[in-house]
Amino acid sequence: MTVEQNVLQQHSQKHQQTLLNQLREVTGTTDVQLLQQALQVSNGDLAEAVAFLTEKNAKVPQQDEATYYQTAQITNDRYISVGSQADTNVIDLTGDDKDDLQRAIALSLEESNRAFRETGITDEEQAISRVLEASIAENKASLKRTHTEVWSDSPNPHDRKRQENCPVGLKNVGNTCWFSAVIQSLFNLLEFQRLVLNYSPPARMQDLPRIQKEHRNLPFMQELRHLFSLLVGSKRKYVDPSRAVEILKDAFKSSESQQQDVSEFTHKLLDWLEDAFQIKAEEDREGEKPKNPMVDLFYGRFLAVGVLEGKKFENTEMFGQYPLQVNGFKDLHECLEAAMIEGEIESLHSAENSAKSGQEHWFTKLPPVLTFELSRFEFNQTLGRPEKIHNKLEFPSMLYMDRYMDRNRDITRIKREEIRRLKEHLTVLQQRLERYLSYGSGPKRFPLADVLQYAMEFASSKPVCTSPVEDINTTAPPAGTTAHLPPSASTGEQPDTYVPAEGSSSGPQAQQHQRVSIHKPFTQSRVPPDLPMHPAPRHITEEELRVLEGCLHRWRSEVENDTRDLQASISRIHRTIELMYSDKSMMQVPYRLHAVLVHEGQANAGHYWAYIFDPHQQRWMKYNDISVTKSSWEELVRDSFGGYRNASAYCLMYIDDKKPFLIEEEFDKETGQMLSGLDKLPPDLKEYVEADNKLFEREMKEWDALQARKLQQEKLALAAASVAAQPMCTEPCPPDNTAAPQHDPEYMEQQSPTGDSKHLQEDTERAISKAAAEHDEKSPEALLNTAMKVEYTRLLRFAQEDTPPERDYRLQHVIVYLVHNQAPKKIVERTLLMQFADRNLGFDERCKSIMKVARAKLELIEPDEVNMEEYEMWHQDYRKFRDTTVLLLIGLELFLKKSYVEALMYLIYAYQYNKELLAKGPYRGHDEELITHYRRECLLKLNEHAAVLFETGEEIEVNAGLSIMNELVVACIPLLLVDEMEEKDMVAVEDMRNRWCSYLGQEMEPNLQEKLTDFLPKLLDCSTEIKSFHDPPKLPSYSTLELCERYGQVMTSLTLNRTPADGR
Repeated sequence: MTVEQNVLQQHSQKHQQTLLNQLREVTGTTDVQLLQQALQVSNGDLAEAVAFLTEKNAKVPQQDEATYYQTAQITNDRYISVGSQADTNVIDLTGDDKDDLQRAIALSLEESNRAFRETGITDEEQAISRVLEASIAENKASLKRTHTEVWSDSPNPHDRKRQENCPVGLKNVGNTCWFSAVIQSLFNLLEFQRLVLNYSPPARMQDLPRIQKEHRNLPFMQELRHLFSLLVGSKRKYVDPSRAVEILKDAFKSSESQQQDVSEFTHKLLDWLEDAFQIKAEEDREGEKPKNPMVDLFYGRFLAVGVLEGKKFENTEMFGQYPLQVNGFKDLHECLEAAMIEGEIESLHSAENSAKSGQEHWFTKLPPVLTFELSRFEFNQTLGRPEKIHNKLEFPSMLYMDRYMDRNRDITRIKREEIRRLKEHLTVLQQRLERYLSYGSGPKRFPLADVLQYAMEFASSKPVCTSPVEDINTTAPPAGTTAHLPPSASTGEQPDTYVPAEGSSSGPQAQQHQRVSIHKPFTQSRVPPDLPMHPAPRHITEEELRVLEGCLHRWRSEVENDTRDLQASISRIHRTIELMYSDKSMMQVPYRLHAVLVHEGQANAGHYWAYIFDPHQQRWMKYNDISVTKSSWEELVRDSFGGYRNASAYCLMYIDDKKPFLIEEEFDKETGQMLSGLDKLPPDLKEYVEADNKLFEREMKEWDALQARKLQQEKLALAAASVAAQPMCTEPCPPDNTAAPQHDPEYMEQQSPTGDSKHLQEDTERAISKAAAEHDEKSPEALLNTAMKVEYTRLLRFAQEDTPPERDYRLQHVIVYLVHNQAPKKIVERTLLMQFADRNLGFDERCKSIMKVARAKLELIEPDEVNMEEYEMWHQDYRKFRDTTVLLLIGLELFLKKSYVEALMYLIYAYQYNKELLAKGPYRGHDEELITHYRRECLLKLNEHAAVLFETGEEIEVNAGLSIMNELVVACIPLLLVDEMEEKDMVAVEDMRNRWCSYLGQEMEPNLQEKLTDFLPKLLDCSTEIKSFHDPPKLPSYSTLELCERYGQVMTSLTLNRTPADGR
């Protein structure tokens, strides 16, 4: 038998044992014969085997749970020495060709050479069970996935252009956020990036593939090189990973819309990369033992020291990603401590042979990249489906692994024993403290110091000599309360207000009765003035009180001192435990947190993204598919620790802080300059990226040309419309040099005699008449100056008036808006002059002469006196302010009519326009809180309506509800998430998501389960990238009078509804 055959045979036995152990872990079945029967029935298919056991579990009687290692019989080579045959050819252990999903899972279980778990044989991480559980859930529900809607690109390529030095994102091509999170984490390991980019295919490619995995792995390696090269040098904001993803999905045999598991995918990815590098290493070895850089980078070793039924054993194992249980632990060190010690290990430290079984793990070699898989899923046997664990788990940014190293075994055992002793003492102290803080024998307990204080207050209260019941009975009942008294206490009179007898109203007693207020139960509290606020002792002597107060004071002081001493002792022990490993000798193996992969959602559906540390910028970055944004440790903690919402860390990637080559940039050997961009790429990849960049540049040029043609056509159309709309005028046309001044703003000069122009004309003529009445014989120029002062004074008074929300004078005149926002004086003067230069001014000679003077003054204004670009900008802002007002009032009107679908788009665009205005000044737009509130409420109403439709189970209603969610709610969620300072919006998004995630725990028809599973990833997508969106609604044209009236009405309605915002 050859070495390879021997290794494969051992591997097959271990694989069989691993499958049995996985089945036992997932289903809870301890009957070995039943487990083997399930594997035989399912022909080695894990998902079918688990389904078989979960269905038969209720019918087959369970045996008593055996000891830790009694779930399977061990063979002679159970604890093989990995330092011999198994270590010489780790990669060859993966030579099993299985392509279906279940075989792929089993293969990943074999290949990763996991830590010894419950049987002492490679138990491929308990976290893998979540993949099996998801598979089982799908099989049991007989789900058939449908094609998932992928993200649509913006038609404008400039929106997809990469900003200088910004990282490149990855496009989500159909529930592939798992792919993006893992790939970005690995790409930002610069040593890994260099290995992939500089990988050269084997020279004997023409002789390949010899086996199927080479046929699959080498093309994937080539696609990964292309993808990495685009992430390095692309001019695009994000790139498409479809070709690499398709190869992976073919291997997984899963439908396009299925959410893949991060740990499963990472296993498969690293296995494929191992194979690809192993082929190359074997080709280049030249008689030496092949060296695989993937193994050197990601794999370490640990020593398993244990006792099995009284017999000691010791052997070495390789590990890649290290699985950790989350449930029951508060931080990463607690998880690691539990993972490193299994079973009862007292016998390890004693000379006596014991029948107890257990083992310890001690790392002998840690990999440069240390990855922990956090098992946040467990299988609910009662419900027959996996569930996510949302418990909080803290982890540090710098992790010291010294206490888990084999070389520190002795000192760690001493420290662990000391910690155990301290924790026992801590438990006793906490129990004692609890007796002080929760005193009493009944269900309700109170701090003992407070109990003594209350007793002291009672004793010191003023004594009362009468019974509180007698005191109430002897007091006349308040008017209006007789009906509530017992019959014996009733006087028989009417319980209503006092009505004096006829003729007695003038008496003082009658006046006194009239002044008595009526007692109103539930709306008015009235306590008799002589009733004590607290109970008090009836009889107590001064001597008794003095003795009692002295005792209570002394006892309370003693209790407080004891409590403080206990709390101080507990704090000291906590501090001692925290500092147990803080000496320098136990801080020699530092690992820095490189990446955190986060999952949001439930076990059956969710969204992945990654936080990755940029060591050169010294900050955290958030990689969320196509969106790459700056982040912080605080945001990472909020999203990753768990316990706060449905988001929590799924995978932690630490790197050896003493190996800077992992994240160091590459330098040119000749010039010493740091390589960046295309300079980092080998020639073939550089050519590939340059070709893609040229395609993108051509796309941008074609877009620019198209937009230029459209703009030209719009200008021509606008000019034609302007000529057609020129007003008829009895005056001769002015010369050419005066006919082309700037167009008046459309709200300043309208052609319709019933529109804004008429309203503005009346104000202008009124100002002229008032000026003429004051100075009847003045020249037209003097009259113009006086009339402008009159009009400006009127508008300034409006601007200075403090008005309620329903009367916003900014809508009545642009001057009010300009004054509010402190526009330059020249801008205000020219705007006012434009009002008096209106061609539609009255036809009497006085108005016409003033209009001519005003137009002449406009022509005399030099270009350097008024910045026309600034002037136009102010008037554009005012036009946008009016458009925002129209959007807001229509949106609010529709909201009040409960037409939430129609209202949403108006409120969305009102918010966007308003935000742009407020960015220029606080009075440029409307109250942001008001618009935000109703935009949020509209989305919540739509979400609830869609959920109600979904709950009906009827096909038409369900589709209508999901259509509302996909087209409106999901599309608008990024708008709420983009500004994380708005806490209410964040909470609303969480409420909407939780509403739909709650369905995951309910029984429903398979078709509904399918629709829900397909929809949830879109809802849980945390990207703030705004995708394709609806066009803004077409706005009707309102006169100023109509606009002010309708705006006032809707704001009054909101005020009556007690809206929290003030509208301005």
